Amino acid sequence: MKSLVVLATCAAGMLGIASSCSENRQNTAPELEWSALNIVEDSLPAHYIQKFVLTGDLRGVERLAFNQFARRMELTDSADTLIEIVPGYYAIGSPRFKNASGNDTIVFEIDTRGTISSICYGPDGTHLVMSDGSTVGLDIKRADMTAVPEGYSRPGHDLMPYGDTVYSRNEQISGAVRGAYDVIPSFKKVTLGGADTEVDFADIKFIDKQAGENPEAFVMTVSNGTVTVEAPARQHARIGERLRAAFGTGRRTMPEARIEDEPSFGYRGLMLDISRNYQTPEEVKRVLTLMARFGLNVFHFHPIDDEAWRLEIPSLPELMEIGAGRGYTPGSDGTFLEQIFTGDGNPANTSNSSNGKFTRADYVDMLRFADSLGIKVITEIESPGHARAAIKAMELRARRTGDNSWLINEGAATDTSRYTSAQSFHDNVMNPALPGSYKLMEAVADDIIAAYKEAGVELPAIHIGGDEVPRGAWQGSPAVKKLMEENGLRTEKDVHGYFVKKVADIFNKKGVKISGWQDIGLGQPAEYNAAVAPEVYNVNCWTVAPRTGVAPEIEAMAKGGYPIVLSNVTHFYLDMTYSYHPYERGLSWGGTVDEFDALAGYPARLCPLKNANVLGVQGQIFAETLRDSETLEVMMLPKMLGLAERAWNPDSTYSEAEFHAAVLPYINRWEQEGIRYHVRQPGIKLTQGHLLLFNSPYPDADIRYTTDGSNPDISSPIVMPGETVDIDKYPVRPTQIRAAVFLNGHPSPVSILNI
Repeated sequence: MKSLVVLATCAAGMLGIASSCSENRQNTAPELEWSALNIVEDSLPAHYIQKFVLTGDLRGVERLAFNQFARRMELTDSADTLIEIVPGYYAIGSPRFKNASGNDTIVFEIDTRGTISSICYGPDGTHLVMSDGSTVGLDIKRADMTAVPEGYSRPGHDLMPYGDTVYSRNEQISGAVRGAYDVIPSFKKVTLGGADTEVDFADIKFIDKQAGENPEAFVMTVSNGTVTVEAPARQHARIGERLRAAFGTGRRTMPEARIEDEPSFGYRGLMLDISRNYQTPEEVKRVLTLMARFGLNVFHFHPIDDEAWRLEIPSLPELMEIGAGRGYTPGSDGTFLEQIFTGDGNPANTSNSSNGKFTRADYVDMLRFADSLGIKVITEIESPGHARAAIKAMELRARRTGDNSWLINEGAATDTSRYTSAQSFHDNVMNPALPGSYKLMEAVADDIIAAYKEAGVELPAIHIGGDEVPRGAWQGSPAVKKLMEENGLRTEKDVHGYFVKKVADIFNKKGVKISGWQDIGLGQPAEYNAAVAPEVYNVNCWTVAPRTGVAPEIEAMAKGGYPIVLSNVTHFYLDMTYSYHPYERGLSWGGTVDEFDALAGYPARLCPLKNANVLGVQGQIFAETLRDSETLEVMMLPKMLGLAERAWNPDSTYSEAEFHAAVLPYINRWEQEGIRYHVRQPGIKLTQGHLLLFNSPYPDADIRYTTDGSNPDISSPIVMPGETVDIDKYPVRPTQIRAAVFLNGHPSPVSILNI
């Protein structure tokens, strides 16, 4: 049996949508309202109904376009049409547009495969396409997903972190007292003196010390009103950032102490994707500064993917020309990509994260800035998969110049391969049999090498990606068939290995090692590993971590002799959602990841193999759900601190409560500097059948609550932790309590307790 709950336009107030049915609008600017409800049914597959209500002056409108993670969709009105421009970008046409006036309301309902579980799976990048080809961006008025359970779950799949569960979790992580020298990452050895002293960490006396066995080791002495640090000169700036972040500036009283510290791993990385959604050079510098503060020393820069090519390569201007902007593309001249994730249909609008570029000057400046903080930069060129932007750019180059030697795919007329990538693309894989694929990789490598030389900094490696080549990517390619016959290659895995080995050889002749995701070595024979592993700087092992034992992918990399950087999704993908709350941003294919999950990423458990060459750990921030610098920072902080602790100290250090106590002082500095951070939910529980108790992970934060089913805001009543609220005092006994933490004015997701 199916029970379908459909939102009536005029009753939309129930889900937080302002009703407009009674208004007498004249030539009003178009507005868009959206809601979605999961279908309650006994059979699979799951699906949900999403509704778009378009209101206003719709004269000249031809289509309503929007982005959404690729789904099978079907309009409930057979007179309307829905086209998939590319996976994740859709446009709705309707005969009703032709008769539109200056004050119309058009409703579209879409039966959509899957489950709507969070705000990130709803539409974005909504815009109108006008009859003259122009586009008009539309903001979305979204229904409250938590108004009814069908708004975020279906029976048997309700993962909402409800108030009583959060209450228990808050109790587990709270209550510890921070020691004077409890910092993140924690110091290896602290020897306290017998007295207190007043010092200012804005005035640190640095003493240059010759690097020893561990070049990042340092000794800090706090005594007689002075902070003294002995370390190699290259480390001074980063150590200063770290200490000022931990202790602030201004005079403060501290116990005298001698601190001896050094990282256990030489590789402590963070990857940032600016391809899928753009971040400015200024924001990247802010990320680098945060890395320095928490002892991270390798920046894995990801400006290139299917959805964009953000990095300027002077010898191949088409790459950034076509890859740095996205818009509404049917009928275009092929000089920009189709819009993905967000935007307004205009590839020239740089006010949103769809469009943006890193010029050569930006890149060189970033390399120098990172180097000044003791951070190495590894830049990724995605290949042979995740290459859609490069493929389109080289097609443009061939059209302009008539030189087909730069083409990196054969084209659909020749290559009959049929495949679907992890991101649902069908045209995103380079062809390893074409000379253009290697011409491209070499030209890009040459420009990257030149940029490092111009910056005057070390080039540790160039990351070639190598991941997620879909099955069947080359099965219909005549060129690949010939390549296989000439080289004795039997499988597509062999073809993949051929590409990696050839690129590694090209780079090696330039004196540059490659990095790659674990896929560059998986399933390859021993002779391949023996030839390729020495040319590899590191392999990022991203696989899901099992509860016990070692993941087979990590074991294979270890046995193949590859230098491993543990990058496991279950601990170190910082773009995973903090929780399954529908208003937490982030993906969830790898589960949830918060700061405590990162803290629990013990390398010895993830890779217990004695002979494995584990260089360190790395956190990843892929950008599918990011839209601006604020959401990036919320996704990073405080998750980055759990990553930093485990990268510096792979063995057990803090308990969860001790770690949380160590995190809290950093929040004040983030607030002062305008850096955003994540705010955890409050807990709610019912005791004695009628008394409510609330708790918060933050001692100084406000908890505000409601009893009428509405979401609390800054004007809602405040309750203190430990204070009780008697629900029997209300004339009508409440059936639902909602609460939110307001930390420095920033609200947490809303906690719900159903009574």
